[in-house]
Parts: sequence; structure tokens; C-alpha cells
Amino acid sequence: MSTDPRYPIGKYEPQPYNEQQLAEWMRDIQFLPQHLEHAVVNLDAAQLLQPYRDGGWNLQQVVHHVADSHMNAYIRFKLALTEDNPTIKPYDEAAWALMQDTENLPINISLTLLHALHVRWMEVLKSILPHQWDRTVFHPEHKKEMTVWHLLGMYAWHGRHHTAHITTLRQRMGW
Repeated sequence: MSTDPRYPIGKYEPQPYNEQQLAEWMRDIQFLPQHLEHAVVNLDAAQLLQPYRDGGWNLQQVVHHVADSHMNAYIRFKLALTEDNPTIKPYDEAAWALMQDTENLPINISLTLLHALHVRWMEVLKSILPHQWDRTVFHPEHKKEMTVWHLLGMYAWHGRHHTAHITTLRQRMGW
């Protein structure tokens, strides 16, 4: 665990392919919707508007962000598996967090979306053959190729990272 509130579980560290790591990351993806839902259970509207750190997003924005991010991730995986080194579309996460849907809609909309999305995503992930983990996408913002394996690890971490934003705030606030 990190003492930096921006990275409560530390920064993402890529790992080499192995079956044990694959199983762990697959569980992270599979169970993220339940873990995120459990992290926000019984929070009231005022608590959901609390930022997880000074200058950070509020908890409502965090939940909606995870849905936005993981929808993009699902598309990135499908592109990587059906095209040769496709260029993926970056998006302005901070601008998306300020949009009306994030501000006006309750988090249960994004939690419901995540439950369905992760079922679809897991079906894609379970069908990936060992050699397909080396398929790539090109990220123009970072100006580099990323393997499907790298993306799996990054999004497994991403879900745990944002869930920890919520759980560590709850601990600090005694909620």
C-alpha cells in the first residue's frame, strides 16, 4: 500500500506473462463490478460528492469514470484482436468526468453498466489464445505500442486502483 492518496495501491507495474498472473488479472476484471459496488454500499449523496483527495474527483465521478474507462478498454481489446496494430482513440478523462451524465446520473447506472460490460469482456478474455496476448494497439498519446497482455494488467490494476480510492477515503473518514 502507498501513502500517496493518488496511488493507494501504488502505480501500475507491468508483469511478464505467466499463468498465475493471468488468473489473478482475470479475477480482477471479473469481480471489479462487485468490488466497486461493495466499496460504495450505503454511501449517501453527500458522501458520494466527497473528493477522495484534495484536488481529486469525487466518489460519484470515480464510479462513472471506471465505467467510461472500461467501456473504452473493452473496445480496445476487440480492436486489438480483430485488427493489426490498430490506433486507439485517446479521450480526455477529466473532461468526461465533468459531463452532465456524470453529474446528474446516480452511480447505480454505471454500476449496472459495469456488471453487464464485464460479463461481455470476460467472454472475450477467456477466448484469447496464448499467442494473442502479444497482439498490439498503438496509443498515439503515449506514442507507443501496447500488447493485449499489458492492457489486461493495466485495466486489472485500474479497477483495484479506483476501488481503493473509495475504500481508503471511507477508512480515513470513518464511514
